[in-house]
Amino acid sequence: MKHFKTVSELHQATGFALPENPLISLVKCGGQCSSGTHKFTTDFYMIGLKKLQSGIFSYGKTKYDHQSGSMSYVKPGQVVAFQDLKFEEDDFLLFFHEDFLLGNPLHHEIKKYSFFDYDVNEALHLSPQEEKVIWEIHDKIKLEYLNNQDEYSREIMIGHINSILKYSQRYYKRQFLNRKELTGKTVSRFDQLLASYSESGSLHENGFPSVKFMAEQLNISAHYLSDLLKQETGKTALELIHTYLISEAKNMLKSSSNNITETAYALGFDNLPYFSRLFKKETGISPKQFRNQN
Repeated sequence: MKHFKTVSELHQATGFALPENPLISLVKCGGQCSSGTHKFTTDFYMIGLKKLQSGIFSYGKTKYDHQSGSMSYVKPGQVVAFQDLKFEEDDFLLFFHEDFLLGNPLHHEIKKYSFFDYDVNEALHLSPQEEKVIWEIHDKIKLEYLNNQDEYSREIMIGHINSILKYSQRYYKRQFLNRKELTGKTVSRFDQLLASYSESGSLHENGFPSVKFMAEQLNISAHYLSDLLKQETGKTALELIHTYLISEAKNMLKSSSNNITETAYALGFDNLPYFSRLFKKETGISPKQFRNQN
């Protein structure tokens, strides 16, 4: 698999003009972007806004999404593939190396934006007004990128990148809200999957399920699942798993002859102190206090 250490290497492979700055570039595909059909990884971030001529994304797909701009986000080390996809004319790709952010708070803060870990079919679909806002920020970055860059250019461009990320986070929350029917179905499927996992004896045999396992069963990425559930329920996927396990523990402590250790192991906990801490966090009292209650 090809790995691009620099933005310039990627430009050469894709046929783009060499970047104005070795650590950041802003390009327009002009309707088509390609690096062949081979997968590759990079040492830099990529943010793209594109309008597809034909339907590629299928997650929650609607005609409106198809005609509007879709944004995607890739972080260093992620596997990418440009496969001769055809876009409308209005598109752009923003590449910036990790080192471009050195010394700026965004170098650390960018890691909190979980949409960099979403799958490609979980892209952000913009409304016309949202797309207009993103293009306005794009134009500000372009102004700095193409002019003679000076000691202020880097901080100004980073500031605009930060704005894109903040707006993206806001728009993703709007997307979750607008797709409540889909979100509700995911919450129900999540709960059903947890119940089935428990009833099959997998808790005792394999331990409690990871968020990654739950996401794979639901055919979405782990970060997208947690953000989606957080928007709908106020809890992340891991918190919902914990809530379910403690609910089961409360029932077992009151209805079975199992002691606390046996209850913990039956629910997939191989660390009794961890089970006790989690139980107290969820209920406010220890498992022993709970069991001794009338």
